[in-house]
Amino acid sequence: MKYLILVGDGMGDLPLPELGNRTPLEAANTPTLDKLCQKGEFFLTRTVPVGYPPGSDVANLSLLGYRPEEFYTGRAPLEAASMGVELAEDETAFRCNLVTLDRETKDRVQLIDYSAGHITSDESKQLIDALEAACATERFHFKAGISYRHILVVKGKYPALETVPPHDYIEQDVTPPWQRYMADPEWQELLSKADAVLADHPVNQKRVAAGSNPANGIWLWGEGKLPSMPTLHERFGLQGSLISAVDLLKGLGVNAGLDILNIPGATGYIDTNYQGKVDAALNCLKTQDFVFVHVEGPDEAGHQGLLQDKLQGIEDFDQKIVAPILQGLQERGEEFRLVATMDHFTPLSIRTHTDNPVPTILYDSGEQHKGSGLNFTEKNGELVGSKEGGTLPDGDTLMKKLLQQEQ
Repeated sequence: MKYLILVGDGMGDLPLPELGNRTPLEAANTPTLDKLCQKGEFFLTRTVPVGYPPGSDVANLSLLGYRPEEFYTGRAPLEAASMGVELAEDETAFRCNLVTLDRETKDRVQLIDYSAGHITSDESKQLIDALEAACATERFHFKAGISYRHILVVKGKYPALETVPPHDYIEQDVTPPWQRYMADPEWQELLSKADAVLADHPVNQKRVAAGSNPANGIWLWGEGKLPSMPTLHERFGLQGSLISAVDLLKGLGVNAGLDILNIPGATGYIDTNYQGKVDAALNCLKTQDFVFVHVEGPDEAGHQGLLQDKLQGIEDFDQKIVAPILQGLQERGEEFRLVATMDHFTPLSIRTHTDNPVPTILYDSGEQHKGSGLNFTEKNGELVGSKEGGTLPDGDTLMKKLLQQEQ
């Protein structure tokens, strides 16, 4: 038996007037997801425990079958693991976004763009290398990741801070959290040096000349120490792979003991290499029994408030990921159990995550007689979720249900 989890990050949304009070998932053309939903089991899954931030770190950790209450230590150490950054016991990893800030108003800071215009990995590596050369000390080191997503490793103790995700503050005043950093002399020195390096760097000069947002600041958040968690093989006997363009997901896979398949042209947006992900997923299932495929595009579109991009991201997930993977498995005559879902909602109207239980399909190639008869939408998810047993309490329960190891 082969087992698959296919995740359209942030597909969930709220009804929009411009779509006739439908959600993007309702409005999008998703024939494959609808077919699987009609023929398979349909329910809600609570991926974010009460009191936890509804981030992709918490939610995807849950989808991999781990209870965040037991294993979550922060987002950045997961991304560090994906980059091969080994944290010592006295080291803390911070997520380090390259961002676009507006400081033209005296004593005020506004966050214009949490991704510096989705800066390319080649450009950002030049900037992070420059920051490491100019700003690194025995305490601080910069590690380059993908696009705008990087890591700062801090050795030893540091002032307690309440950090915030930059994608929650797009085009908003971020003076209060910024001032929390600047109140400490050591943080202030680091951030001031970083600002000076980025302001004069040729990469940013070229971006400004081209009309693109410059990466004129760094934003630190998601801090944590190295987690300790059993692998999926230790827990369930699974041998498998994880496919994603996002360092966070790769780090989750590393800690879960999965092979990380790096796909050329995988960008983390709607221009990603879908076919490469499909080919890799089908190929790994020739010798392994589990694959986790993650697509970031709908989430990124939600953060940016781009309706058309979100619609395209959802339709591409359906037609360029789910459909060809399903076809490939059927042509090979594979027996499989497949979960298709999302990690969380990323509503366009608020441009950040919410902790709604997520609509989830479980399809078994050998159980065609079962079926919900419903299309894959948030509204239908609420309908089935309101019934007894219609909402799974966590991702651990979902994984056991997928593997038919229900207690």
